[in-house]
Amino acid sequence: MNRHNTMQALEILDRIHNGEDSTTQFKQDVTDANRLAEELVSFSNAEGGLLLIGIGDDGSVTGLDEAQISRINQLLSNTANENVKPPIYPLTEVLGIQGKRIIAVSVRKGESRPYQTSKGVYFTKSGSDKRKMSPEELRRLFAESARLFADEEALPRSDITDLNTEAFYDFLSTDNRSVYEALKQGQLTLATVLQNLDLLRDDHLTLAGNLIFGKTPQRFSPSFYVDCVHFDGDDIGVDGFITKATIKGSLRQQYESTMQFLQINLHRIPTESGFNAQTKLEIDEMVLGELLVNALIHRDYYIQSSVKVFVFKTRLEIVSPGKLPNSLTVEKIKQGLSVHRNPILNSICRRVLPYSGYGSGIKRALVLQPNLILVDDRDKEEFRCVIPR
Repeated sequence: MNRHNTMQALEILDRIHNGEDSTTQFKQDVTDANRLAEELVSFSNAEGGLLLIGIGDDGSVTGLDEAQISRINQLLSNTANENVKPPIYPLTEVLGIQGKRIIAVSVRKGESRPYQTSKGVYFTKSGSDKRKMSPEELRRLFAESARLFADEEALPRSDITDLNTEAFYDFLSTDNRSVYEALKQGQLTLATVLQNLDLLRDDHLTLAGNLIFGKTPQRFSPSFYVDCVHFDGDDIGVDGFITKATIKGSLRQQYESTMQFLQINLHRIPTESGFNAQTKLEIDEMVLGELLVNALIHRDYYIQSSVKVFVFKTRLEIVSPGKLPNSLTVEKIKQGLSVHRNPILNSICRRVLPYSGYGSGIKRALVLQPNLILVDDRDKEEFRCVIPR
């Protein structure tokens, strides 16, 4: 053991001797992602802290074997990314203490407080324990953090050269001709126009800027694409599929390519009799377009997952990551109410995609497709639109 690790081991032993407090927590083992998320959230919403795994409640060093270390490291990685919102990035180290190995998880005081679990609960530390945060505490933290929406956040490795300028100029030429002309004549800079539209922040593309106008959006947002599968059966667990596609690119490219997938993989039915009869898709294309646009724009971009488009023998499912936000319910959506989770996407995509942005998409789809089933799955954190075939 080198001098650095020796000093660290002595510090850990000292913290173990002093017992649990608001910045130190002991766990003999961790197996439940939800319970682990509560601990990570409570540290992040307070002053940060150290979670020591392989230590009993009484401070005894129980240690971890190789299999436990591997399992817990994987659980920590998945939980910090998927069960804490927004995701956090704790530092984990395996240390030797009294001839046994433990995992030390260092959690920083969060920069984007307040944090919540995937079940929507906000925790903070209260001495050596944790507790749910009060409404007053939450309002204060939201005010202090000036929390950005997911689509406003800057992507650190990106810059203005990652913008598809041709696509942006095409958009601007129809959206705001006077700004377009001022930009062409050098009266405005491209960076200024992008910043004014919240597509560029601190010299980096925002998530919205990348998804709408990025050259290669998945370079910086690798989880945000559409998974399309035509299953040979009625269950996701069937052995075979007829065809599948991973659809990447800008939101417009994702929309157009996914619509092509559906046009190919859904049946066409004749609208009249005769050899040269016209045909139409078995599910109204306007309905498909409304539901797909809804999934792309209103999904939860804090969840690192793709939109799913599944064609089964008896139904079509369009699944977007994230449960309905705030107090929004399926019944309220049916009445045309909406809450804008991604305000930049909501605003700009009105001119990029076939989308009104007024919360009427689902309502229109229900008029055209009365048997449309909407499912707000809060446990799986996804919103499903199901259409019987």
